[in-house]
Amino acid sequence: MCLAVPGRVMEIEEREGTRMARVDFGGVVKDVCLEYLPDLREGEYAIVHVGFALQRLDEESARRTLDLFAELGLLQEEFGDAWEAAEERRQ
Repeated sequence: MCLAVPGRVMEIEEREGTRMARVDFGGVVKDVCLEYLPDLREGEYAIVHVGFALQRLDEESARRTLDLFAELGLLQEEFGDAWEAAEERRQ
């Protein structure tokens, strides 16, 4: 399964003409393309699907969704070993 997962933008840079960000998904950090949300800023949340930020999201909704996905085991399915390692660091 491939989920659209909320994440927090940590840093933004341009790479070879493409606006990219490092995004934190509850401890798992991935590179994400911001071309669909060119005005997204550091510290904001977005829904990300297959490496693309698709929609801005408020922090409360993002956290509730991440908690629900974690409870259902969907983040483990989506991020695998990276999610387990992030969870261990948080504890």
